[in-house]
Amino acid sequence: MATITSVEELEGIYGKPVEAAVVKVAGSVTPVYRALIGVSPFAVLATVGPEGVGCSPRGDRSGLVRVSEDGREVMMPDRRGNNRIDSLRNIVRDPRVGLLFLIPGVGHTVRVNGRAKLEVGEALCDSFAVEGKRPRCVIVVEVGEVYFQCARAVVRSGLWDAAAQVDPTTVPRPGEILAGMSDGRVGGEGYDREWPARARGTLW
Repeated sequence: MATITSVEELEGIYGKPVEAAVVKVAGSVTPVYRALIGVSPFAVLATVGPEGVGCSPRGDRSGLVRVSEDGREVMMPDRRGNNRIDSLRNIVRDPRVGLLFLIPGVGHTVRVNGRAKLEVGEALCDSFAVEGKRPRCVIVVEVGEVYFQCARAVVRSGLWDAAAQVDPTTVPRPGEILAGMSDGRVGGEGYDREWPARARGTLW
């Protein structure tokens, strides 16, 4: 096995990026990036902490995040989840974050890198309420850079191709995974059967 051990060696293999890969980078959310982010209902939030790195799926209605008027901040409500708060723990200890926005049916994605903080002000949290339910905090990201990623990965994966969708009955179910990991103490068929109703009542 031959391992790359320096940036110089890495750059020697890959060469310089093409101009299009460089000029697309902005230091704030420009009007075109605002338009793309505005229709994204799903993003992956990357964080880093003392224990390592983590990626967390984040989904909401279109307009997953709110972009400040000057484009220098994006705000994401922390909707209900499993209360592990791994990403939030990381942000408190290390503010560096990355966001990857996906748009259903669109090949190119949008990436935002920056530094985050957790805001719990009543007015801000209230402004993100859905069906009367407010988030317990809002992740506010100071934008360092924003740029689009070309569609190659999405095209290669067939992500939006209906013919490429996996039959959910052919993969392990959450209840099955939980039962196996806990010697049957939690999870099981009942967990999977009850999940749709449980999720409907706890989305926000």
